[in-house]
Amino acid sequence: MAIVDNLETMLARGQDSALLRYSLGGEYLKLDQPGKAAEHLRQAVTKDPKYSAAWKLLGKALADAGHKDEAIKAYEDGIKVAEEKGDKQAAKEMTVFLKRLQKLGG
Repeated sequence: MAIVDNLETMLARGQDSALLRYSLGGEYLKLDQPGKAAEHLRQAVTKDPKYSAAWKLLGKALADAGHKDEAIKAYEDGIKVAEEKGDKQAAKEMTVFLKRLQKLGG
């Protein structure tokens, strides 16, 4: 847990940024803590609404946490952002993830 601890220490020191929140979200996903990951990733996209990679990870975290509707919304918002930025790869990946989620029942 050393990486998460280091990142949390940076956050506690006031070094808050979209990149730090994205990094924390990614590390918490690796630790199978999608709820905690989603909290940080929400902050990342709040701080930088055009951060398409953070939108993609937020969608994954929400889906992993069982929040299907929120995950769908995150992917939809992320696809818009990625398309506006010309980030075709991120838009394509999120579209695939979105379609998979929409196919799942309930």
